[in-house]
Amino acid sequence: MKHILNTIATILVFVGIVMMAGAAGDCDGKCVEQANTISQMLMYAGIGLTMFITGSAVLITNSREA
Repeated sequence: MKHILNTIATILVFVGIVMMAGAAGDCDGKCVEQANTISQMLMYAGIGLTMFITGSAVLITNSREA
């Protein structure tokens, strides 16, 4: 069970980092009409941060158990 939780937590950390990194959808101004709004960018970054923190907390908690 611990191995399954660690795998899920690792996936959460990875997906959270990818979501935070790609939240802005930067296109160097060439595709402004298709870019995310500020509220969408903050929502994706917040969800990514939450996933990252949750996955990290699970991994830290599981590393302390024997």
